[in-house]
Amino acid sequence: MSSHYEAPIREPLVLGEKSYHDISVDVGAPVLGKANKSWWIVFTIALIAFLWGLGCIIYTVSTGIGVWGLNKTIGWAWDITNFVWWVGIGHAGTLISAVLLLFRQKWRMAVNRSAEAMTIFAVVQAGLFPIIHMGRPWLAYWVLPIPNQFGSLWVNFNSPLLWDVFAISTYLSVSLVFWWTGLLPDFAMIRDRTQSPFQKKIYGILSFGWSGRVKDWQRFEEVSLVLAGLATPLVLSVHTIVSFDFATSVVPGWHSTIYPPYFVAGAIFSGFAMVQTLLIIMRKVSNLENYITVLHIEYMNKVILLTGGIVTVAYLIEYFIAWYSGVPYENYAYLSFGAATGPYWWAFWALIICNLIVPLTLWVKKLRRNIVWTFIVALIINIGMWFERFDIIVIDLSKDRLTSTWAMFQPTFVDIGTFMGTIGFFFVLFLLYARTFPVIAQAEVKTILKSSGESFKKLRAIHGDDHSHVQTVEEYPADAGPAANTLDKNFESPFNSAEDEVENNAVDFEMHKGKIDNLLSAVGVFNPETQSQDDLKKINGVGPVMEQKLHQLGIFTFEQVSRMTDREYDLLDEIISEFPGRAKRDDWAGQALILKNEN
Repeated sequence: MSSHYEAPIREPLVLGEKSYHDISVDVGAPVLGKANKSWWIVFTIALIAFLWGLGCIIYTVSTGIGVWGLNKTIGWAWDITNFVWWVGIGHAGTLISAVLLLFRQKWRMAVNRSAEAMTIFAVVQAGLFPIIHMGRPWLAYWVLPIPNQFGSLWVNFNSPLLWDVFAISTYLSVSLVFWWTGLLPDFAMIRDRTQSPFQKKIYGILSFGWSGRVKDWQRFEEVSLVLAGLATPLVLSVHTIVSFDFATSVVPGWHSTIYPPYFVAGAIFSGFAMVQTLLIIMRKVSNLENYITVLHIEYMNKVILLTGGIVTVAYLIEYFIAWYSGVPYENYAYLSFGAATGPYWWAFWALIICNLIVPLTLWVKKLRRNIVWTFIVALIINIGMWFERFDIIVIDLSKDRLTSTWAMFQPTFVDIGTFMGTIGFFFVLFLLYARTFPVIAQAEVKTILKSSGESFKKLRAIHGDDHSHVQTVEEYPADAGPAANTLDKNFESPFNSAEDEVENNAVDFEMHKGKIDNLLSAVGVFNPETQSQDDLKKINGVGPVMEQKLHQLGIFTFEQVSRMTDREYDLLDEIISEFPGRAKRDDWAGQALILKNEN
């Protein structure tokens, strides 16, 4: 759990006067409500691109991969470029979420869900290209070591291409489990809030019986940490294996030991840029500006600067080695003087400008915190990382050791259409996901509300860090309700003997005055002259601390509790935020009615 202390000088991570109930409403709104105009516009554009790409894929499968711009020299080109690009984007998503979880970064709460979903959908796009490149995708199962109709035909375990199959499928499996585990509290929240019986049934199944008990949260925390610890080294190994597709060959420019760390750094760089792109889109189409703030955008930009610097160093090393080796074939490598001045000069300089020069603008704080400029930079980085993969594959293959095999690559409309289709498919999946699954981990955001919420920071800024921000109240409230409580009354017994316990267990009347009055107007006001209090601890789910808080609110009898409805449950959750949903889940009103009748 996050600490409830954070210096007021730090910018809040949750904007507005948000309560725990408000977070549930805001995060659940895109799922339970109707899509806004922005969502429909982005979805329509993505759907058109997807349908265009689907047509190109059908044309490719029905005709053959000869419709692509491949030739005898450049057998890998646009398709494998796109494969490595999507794999790089996908591999960064889970890494971002896992590393930030292990380091207990509070700003992770707004970005982790988008990063994890990006991994799933990006790996799906990456997997399409090798399957189509086979020419006969219906025989794709041949890459798996299973018995087949040829009996003695088995896969070549020495091939890095087969390593890709195992590495990526393993990574996808771990990422799916990590993503789904984090969604369980959010599925339960949607299950409890929806009015649709169908949605309640579906989300009840998806939530795996989540009840919010302490044991649930304990297991949730343990499993999340284990999966994060497993996913982090797995990310490094998977993109290292992808780099072996090139590094284990003898092609000039590919046969390099720098490729594994270079590919990992590039994947994280492009992955953060794509997450940034998605965050800026989602905060707009899902109305989540109060939770995905400018501060989150700035933190992401700082990581982009760091990873961009690592990639820049790798570029300089590659360029230096190509020159220092003195091997003439290395002068045709993707990062060399020959590439900068040769027929693919435009691709070389697109790489340099997009990945080296443009990200440097993020050193300026004003630009780093500018949403529009950040979105443009993120798109440019994604374009630049695509050109990096294009340069590695096409430039290095275009000039082999035999001049008779030199060739140029020219993409066809099918190459371009297929790539655009996967981008459209990616955003279609992500936008549909945003309408069915919460895009922010609401349960985790609630853990940082008291420390990083704007309203709580304002209280600390006004009253000081050591101020309790709570009001000491008498045991039996006055007839006018809790708002009329005064000090210096005679107590039969204090709520807490220790001053710190009083501070921790007291209700903040200053913040919740109106809500407390609304609650008492519905359940009734306790009159100590004519009524006697009941032992509220007999209600399942009410312990000594909760009973004390109910007493502070003016609730002392089973009669009052039995009058609670969903509206009063929500008010109670907003006032007493430690155990949201407990009263409704345990049916306090029903229990109180039975206990009242027994008395």
